Amino acid sequence: MKIAIAGTNGLARWFARFLASDGNHQFILLSRAPKPELTEQGWQVIVVDYNNNEVNLIYNLGGVEVVISVIRGGAQLSLIEAALQAGVRRFIPAEFGDSPLRRPPNDPLDRGQAAALTRLRQLESEGMAHTVFSCGIFYERFGPGGMSAMGIGGTCGAAGEGDYLVNIRLMRSQIPHEASGHPAMVCMTAAQDVARFVVMALDLPDLPTELRMCGSRMNVSDVVQVAEIMR
Repeated sequence: MKIAIAGTNGLARWFARFLASDGNHQFILLSRAPKPELTEQGWQVIVVDYNNNEVNLIYNLGGVEVVISVIRGGAQLSLIEAALQAGVRRFIPAEFGDSPLRRPPNDPLDRGQAAALTRLRQLESEGMAHTVFSCGIFYERFGPGGMSAMGIGGTCGAAGEGDYLVNIRLMRSQIPHEASGHPAMVCMTAAQDVARFVVMALDLPDLPTELRMCGSRMNVSDVVQVAEIMR
């Protein structure tokens, strides 16, 4: 099976590492710019323009059966259309977070995901399936430097250290509560475990439209207590 990974950030690199170590599938990385540090590892990096050259994008997706996307917005929409024209069988959108079914209408945190999912649902009848991998939040949010230090979530607006829930270095926290008054629950998974799960799932005979995973599930008060112990 030939797989295209759209993007070269930290999560995309985890996908590439596991695909390379697995050895069962050929893969390419689609990038907006050359990435010599990746080609030096023996990985094939193809420079593409998501905005102005659909023909080239379709050409580079030739023979690809599965696209794994870590890009969002208009670029992902262009990728979806090109994937359809290239005959891609399955599209895995940049939905590595909470389940789309749990998001509110007009989600203020939406970065084009809703439009992408709407289009993918429309394309099911045209032969291109899709699978969302829901994983909660990345553990990396709480590490030194946050997700940005891992090259993840650069456009989400809350990727830096202390941007989400707790700032361990400064010992600050914000604890959201549900309408019932109970502390909210949060699911957490490591980025590399998400990538490993996705790569292993590619070998399943069939995939649903959503697969969920969770490394641990805690209420946010317990997360803060763990942060206090670590500090």
